[in-house]
Order: sequence, then C-alpha cells, then structure tokens
Amino acid sequence: MSIDRIVSQRRRAVLRAAGGLAVGAVIAPSLLMAPAQGATPRVVEYRLRAGPGKAALVGPPHSDTAVWSYNAQVPGPTLRARQGDRLRVVVENALAEDTTVHWHGVRLPNAMDGVPYLTQPPIAAIGGGFVYEFDLPDAGTYWYHPHVRSSEQIGRGLSGTLIVDEHAPIRVDRDVTWVLDDWRLERSAQIRSDFGNMMDATHAGRLGNTVTINGVVPDSDNVRAGERIRLRLVNVANARIFALDFAGHEPRVVAIDGQPVEPHAPEGGRVVVAPAMRVDLVIDMAGRPGERHAVYDRYYPRQHYRVLDLAYTNEPPLRESPLDAPIRLPANPVPEPDVANAKRHRVLLGGGMMGRMMGGMTGGRMMSMRDMMGRGMAWTLNGVAENGHTPAPMFTLARGRSYVIELVNDTAWDHPMHLHGYAFRVVTRNGAPTRRRPWQDTVLLSPEDRVEIAFVADNPGDWMFHCHILEHMAAGMMGIVRVA
Repeated sequence: MSIDRIVSQRRRAVLRAAGGLAVGAVIAPSLLMAPAQGATPRVVEYRLRAGPGKAALVGPPHSDTAVWSYNAQVPGPTLRARQGDRLRVVVENALAEDTTVHWHGVRLPNAMDGVPYLTQPPIAAIGGGFVYEFDLPDAGTYWYHPHVRSSEQIGRGLSGTLIVDEHAPIRVDRDVTWVLDDWRLERSAQIRSDFGNMMDATHAGRLGNTVTINGVVPDSDNVRAGERIRLRLVNVANARIFALDFAGHEPRVVAIDGQPVEPHAPEGGRVVVAPAMRVDLVIDMAGRPGERHAVYDRYYPRQHYRVLDLAYTNEPPLRESPLDAPIRLPANPVPEPDVANAKRHRVLLGGGMMGRMMGGMTGGRMMSMRDMMGRGMAWTLNGVAENGHTPAPMFTLARGRSYVIELVNDTAWDHPMHLHGYAFRVVTRNGAPTRRRPWQDTVLLSPEDRVEIAFVADNPGDWMFHCHILEHMAAGMMGIVRVA
C-alpha cells in the first residue's frame, strides 16, 4: 500500500524539520508535593488546552494541516509520572464544541473516566474547564483522548500519551515512544471532512491514506549499534490495525496495554497493535554502523508497506554483545480473578456489512438492518445498538466478585473491544487457554473469534464497553457494564 503518494518524496525533509522520532513531546510537570514514604502521594500537575491549530504532518511543499490538538501539539504532550503518584490535569476547552478527556487503560475512580453524561458533564465549548485528579496504581504506557464525538475529535488529532514509570525501571539505553496514527488527507494535505459516513461505519472504519509516527510522515529513526531500546508503541488511529515487522531485529514484548507480560517474541514475527492498544518492546540494535533496516506494516493482505527505516548512525557500537540485564517488568497490583468460581456473562458482537445480522434493537424497538442504517446504526452488542453514553446496563456485576465474560464476534470484521476502568486477563481464545494469560484493557477479536476475559469487579460505577474502531462505536457497538 502506498502510504501517501503526494508526500513520498518529502519524508526526509519532514523528519529533519521535526527533529527526529525518538520521543513524543513532553511537557514539564508541576510537582505540588515531594514524595513521602507511606504518606500522601506526590501530586503531579499538568495543563491541557484542547483547541484548533496547525501541524506539519506532511511537510513542504504542502501547507500545514488544520488539526485539533492539545497544547498546539500533534500528538498531544506526553504526560509522565511515577507509579503511586497522584495525577492532576487541568483541562481547558478552546474548541467550538464540547469535549472530555478519557484516560485510556488507567484504573481510576468512575467520576474521572471522562465519559460525557455518564461520569461527568461535558466540558463546554470555548472556555469550559474540568480538573481530573486520580492516583496511578499501575506503571505502564497509557493514553488520553476525548469521548465526545470521538471519531472526529480523535481523527482530527486530539490524543496524547501518559507514561507511568516503574519505581525500578528495567535497564535500557533509551526509552522511546512511537505514537502510531493515520489520517485521511486531501491532496492539499488537509483532513477530509467525510467523518461519519456509512461506508466507514459498516466496514473496517475510517482508514487513512497517510501514516504518521509522532505526528510526522517518517523516513527513518536513528539508532546506534549495540544499544538497547524500550520502544512504546501507542496506536491512536481511528481504525487502522498495525502489524509491524522489524526486519533484521528480534523485538521482545514486555508489556501489553501497559501491563507487564512474560517477555516473548511476537507471534508470527509481527507486533500487532490494534486501535487503542499499546505494546512495549525491548529491542537490541544488532545491526552495524551505517546500515538501514526497514520496518513494514503487514496487517492487511496485499496492502503491505514500509513504515520507516531503522537507520544506524556511523558511531562505533555502544557494545559488541547485547546488554546483560533482565527485561521482565514488575507486576502491577491488579487483583487476580478466581476463574474457576467466576460468574459468567456472554456478549455477542453483531452487525456490519457481509454479516448475518438481520436487525436489532435501536431506540427501544426492533428494526431491520436497513432501518437501522437509515438512523446511522449498524452494529450491536447482544442485539442492541446504542448511540449514546447513558444506555441501560447490559448487566450488573456484584462488587468484589470474579467474572468471566465471553466475547463472540459474529461479524465479518475486526473489533478491538475496550472495557473502561479495568484491566482483564485474556484467558481463552477460540476454546484454547491463552499461553500467557495477558492482562489487557483492549482485546482484538478477528471475525468469528471467541475470547474469554476475566477480572475482579472491584471498581464501582457504570463503565463503557465498546469497540475502539471509533466508527463502529458511533454506529452502535457500545454498552455499559455496571459494578455495584
């Protein structure tokens, strides 16, 4: 697949102008309290301003792209704190429409989850504000984004990364973040305004024609022979699933969705990162000075393309042998579910084009698929299509009890399913136990997949559960799980 023919010759110029891809933009936090042993958590404060702006996604000779952004940056600033800190974020809305901020993957109080009308009033347009404040129980890689008209607000650039450092991080030479995104651009490098069309909603979602890393169309990322890098992959795209092939290298997965996992080589040699997911890798740079090694995206059949090159500088190797240091991350304090005695629920994913679903419940009454689509609906959870943030709960879970939820994809399309407020173990896939039982907050289901997730319902409140292909969510694939 050609990422974007109109900019293919401009990649090196864009990279030079952006100053490289090594890390996302970071803003300095305000430390309101010094750390204290066994006392009140240290408070780390940031300020975010959501508003319109410009970004050099493509670079000369094209003009900057009109975007919506946090603090006039695409992606938004990287917020950084340490496990156990309290994060305080003062948000100002300079957009001409309401917004919120959702802290994706963070186990936080329901009132801080950023879902309009369900957990908070929306932040009013042109001058509205909200203060988010919550403790950070888990180390890991997370991200933040709006939950108002998410498809368009995220699709125009509103997202950023939240990194929560371990008290004792693994030893690496560099900690690098790649924010993966795609954009649907006109030849003028402006964002196409066809958000919410039914072709996207009923198929694979809004797939763009221009892929960026950290807000620029990349050509290469400079690395040094012999160094060890922790590479944090964050997929903020509306719908694109990435499957990265690091040719000539042996990446090891050390965390998924911020949660540590037994270090392992990616299955099939490709690092799959669905929308909203994060994958932390450790990569030893085993090439030689002056070499270039391509990184390919190989997810979609017959649409493989080069994302960028790992470009080795001409410096002498940092070391001749790989760094001899453990790479297993310490576990986070997520409560372990009692799977054997767990209560069970089932969620059937239905709808979309080329599927078997003939209709569903919409607005409290049964409709044909044709009538649903006339109202912008195309997907269901357990036969119900929802288009608001305050539907009746799909089911109510007893606080403190273990649950297993079976997810069944009865559609012809992929669905990365996200549960707010929780990390869950992925315990089975298509009837077989998963090899590592990873903790995740977003799990990808391919067509006809059956996946079981397990967790302890210890965080009370009404929590969104939805497909993170944002066009699918907007067209009905969302619901509420109540914990009481």
